[in-house]
Amino acid sequence: MRVSGEEAAELAAVAEELADAARVATLDWFRRPDLAAETKLAGGFDPVTAADRAAEDRMREILARRRPQDAVLGEERGRTEGTSGLTWVLDPIDGTRAFLSGAPTWGVLIAVSDARGPLYGIIDQPFIGERFRGGLGRAEVAGPRGRHPLAARGARGLDQAILFTTFPEVGTPAEGAAFRQLSQQVRLTRYGLDCYAYALVAAGQIDLVVEAGLQPYDIHAPIAVIEAAGGIVTDWRGGPAQHGGRVLAAANADVHAAALAILSGADAEGF
Repeated sequence: MRVSGEEAAELAAVAEELADAARVATLDWFRRPDLAAETKLAGGFDPVTAADRAAEDRMREILARRRPQDAVLGEERGRTEGTSGLTWVLDPIDGTRAFLSGAPTWGVLIAVSDARGPLYGIIDQPFIGERFRGGLGRAEVAGPRGRHPLAARGARGLDQAILFTTFPEVGTPAEGAAFRQLSQQVRLTRYGLDCYAYALVAAGQIDLVVEAGLQPYDIHAPIAVIEAAGGIVTDWRGGPAQHGGRVLAAANADVHAAALAILSGADAEGF
């Protein structure tokens, strides 16, 4: 849906208020010795903490006051319906495992989306103090080095590309095999940054992020930020990625096409 300039400014201002509130809520708990985690996965470890819940609750309180007409989809509290055609998609801590470990590579993900996908997104890293914004005519990062425009890297060969993913396993064993096929073609593969890797694509630092098994709240904000910076985010077949699942984020059309040629062929091979 189209939004007016006035509404775009309001949406961006609300997103800032959400990010500010989530910074306080998450930093209240970060690196505290009494932080405990529960698991949401029977027989496995999918952690959630008091910090996750507190950050989402604070953001939802703001939305109930500022944008009661909008729907909300959050990782911890599920979906609340709205009437405006807009949905706020919230991941209060993307990278809870990093958060538990004291590593500053987790982030807060905030997006406002319509039926076609994200309109505006923020990737915020509270401890480092970096905030990446994209959409509605904006593409910028603000942090310790000031405020700068975002611009994804230009084209270069796949053999010069830097590739990231969060877990070496990359979803199922078959999806991991497809990832390794791509990894053999790039210059450097690194692991473990969660949403911060997507921010690095938008900032022109890396070329590719490949993941599988994502949820909508994992990817809406990164889509908005990367696309605003000139990058591309799709699924492994080149289709829309806002529903999650298998995701390919790329700095430019050339490196996206090269990676897609490998990942899309994996389906035909039974992956």
